[in-house]
Amino acid sequence: MSMFCFQCQETVKNTGCTIKGVCGKTEDVAKLQDLLIYVTKGISQVSMLARKNGIINEEVAFIVNENLFTTITNANFDKESIAKKIIKTIDLRENLKKELTGKGVSLDGLHDSATWMNPDIDVMEMKAETIGILTIEDEDIRSLKELITYGLKGMAAYAEHADNLDYTDEELELFMQSTMAELLEEKTVDELVALTLETGKYGVNAMALLDKANTSTYGNPEITEVNIGVKDRPGILISGHDLKDMEQLLEQTKDSGIDIYTHSEMLPANYYPKFKKYEHFVGNYGNAWWKQDKEFASFNGPILMTTNCIVPVKDTYKDRIFTTGATGYPGVTHINPDENGVKDFSEIIELAKTCQSPVEIEKGTIVGGFAHNQVIALADKIVDAVKSGAIKQFFVMAGCDGRMKSRNYYSEFAEAIPKDTVILTAGCAKYRYNKLNLGDIGGIPRVLDAGQCNDSYSLVVIALKLKEVFELNDINELPISYNIAWYEQKAVIVLLALLYLGVKNIHLGPTLPAFLSPNVTNVLVENFGIAGITDVENDLKIFLG
Repeated sequence: MSMFCFQCQETVKNTGCTIKGVCGKTEDVAKLQDLLIYVTKGISQVSMLARKNGIINEEVAFIVNENLFTTITNANFDKESIAKKIIKTIDLRENLKKELTGKGVSLDGLHDSATWMNPDIDVMEMKAETIGILTIEDEDIRSLKELITYGLKGMAAYAEHADNLDYTDEELELFMQSTMAELLEEKTVDELVALTLETGKYGVNAMALLDKANTSTYGNPEITEVNIGVKDRPGILISGHDLKDMEQLLEQTKDSGIDIYTHSEMLPANYYPKFKKYEHFVGNYGNAWWKQDKEFASFNGPILMTTNCIVPVKDTYKDRIFTTGATGYPGVTHINPDENGVKDFSEIIELAKTCQSPVEIEKGTIVGGFAHNQVIALADKIVDAVKSGAIKQFFVMAGCDGRMKSRNYYSEFAEAIPKDTVILTAGCAKYRYNKLNLGDIGGIPRVLDAGQCNDSYSLVVIALKLKEVFELNDINELPISYNIAWYEQKAVIVLLALLYLGVKNIHLGPTLPAFLSPNVTNVLVENFGIAGITDVENDLKIFLG
């Protein structure tokens, strides 16, 4: 088999991509990503041995985060970039091993992933064929190990964003390294189920850390009307999730005659008080990530991809798109930070000055900014609406959007739910219904958008606050139903976090993950009530009892 990948929702036939990824990932890139994860487990094993012997190398945490993040769906398609990361990981690993042997520590018993090395890309690809996902023969063990790995990938994304704002958590870093090392070991199903829930626990910690980093740095999100039209000046479009990149771009474009627009998951940047001081930050352009091929073409100006959600680049805008962070695409300019973490966006800015203003694709505004601090400020109003019966139920419809036509289900579901219900959302799943005219309940909008996928943490905080206000013993006693769309690995860590917190009866769609074996699926169904989706009419009967 030339490749095998089943980490995203759109994998072929909900089984696995074996020739080329639906995401656009080629066979050689898929192989190198597998090898990058392999050597990341190896350096994690060496790091844990080093820690036992009093040697702590802080660069390991950064490398583990970056490598995991790099292999998230739609993040990095650049073969050369991934090969460099493999070599960098091996070099750091070997330096750690030299320190250990210098202290007289035996390296006997290290896994092959902690010893293998070869800088030749062709050899790397051949090696990758021997260590891929399917080399784990037991499908339940394979399923659980991949579930944990994908959770770690999502966790790494959140940890890296926090780290970019100088917020770190040593316990979180240690868990990621120790778990990557443990995945090299022989484990029972029960041990891996326990490790899966522990991954969810640290997923909560990672989201809480990023929430603290974002709100401490940029203020608590506020209810905001976001312009979705365009101005008549040249613009730069920024997509992805990294708010530090957003800040640096805004600062460097002050008084330049250029307007800044967000796209897809960067939309929630509009809600932060610190960004509102920039007069040239004028709104959001377009929709979810998968529409970028058309929307990037019509934008006319340069595009900065700060994180995953890049799709195969079209010639219509290839000379205008830039990547940074964990993102990469062959033939596209990548912007690295200097030793102080500063990124020079001057090339993007100068290009923008030569471009036409964006083509308008829609007009009006959308409302967001309902993160936990803002919603809790409205708690009395919301509680009164629940007590009076004005609000009968909340639907958590967080998660991801995607290309499949079956995702029209979420637009139809949002339109079909009763008028006395409210949608709580975070992530790009909201683009399926955030522009529908669903109205409000006593001034409370029927779609409360908390922000990015990591802001699913806000939805948990809101639920826990409501549980406290209503003096309930169990979060599942709240009038909240979970109908969550997933696409990639950040949604996986959100799911594991919810399971760790005891949330039950989550409906997950548009399909259940291909990486869940039948037996692992049964465990999730029997212990947590996990279910798929069917059709709107039938599912509403289930949700509304």
